[in-house]
Amino acid sequence: MNRNSKGKRPQFYDNNAHDQMMSMIMVLASEVSVLADHIDSIERVAAANGLDLAGGVAKLQLDQPALEAREARRQQMLERLFYLMRKEAAEATAHETAEGYSAVIDEIAVA
Repeated sequence: MNRNSKGKRPQFYDNNAHDQMMSMIMVLASEVSVLADHIDSIERVAAANGLDLAGGVAKLQLDQPALEAREARRQQMLERLFYLMRKEAAEATAHETAEGYSAVIDEIAVA
């Protein structure tokens, strides 16, 4: 199943790299915002129940399933972060041909 949107992306800057960078910044900003809300909620619930959240976090030792869950979450975030670059690379690869490759090699050999 193709999970990439079709069609040309709108371009806001003269340089495509700037558009990619802005997309990545927006993904990171949304991740930070969600995390900040989540941390705020946890702190409020803990305080309302008289829990020493900071002390509990300092003593926490994660087991293997927890470490794997964190890594999976990290990978999902990186997938969202690099989505546009992967999509554009896939589109560029789809347009590659053996003839085009040979032409590039020939051009490099002359230079």
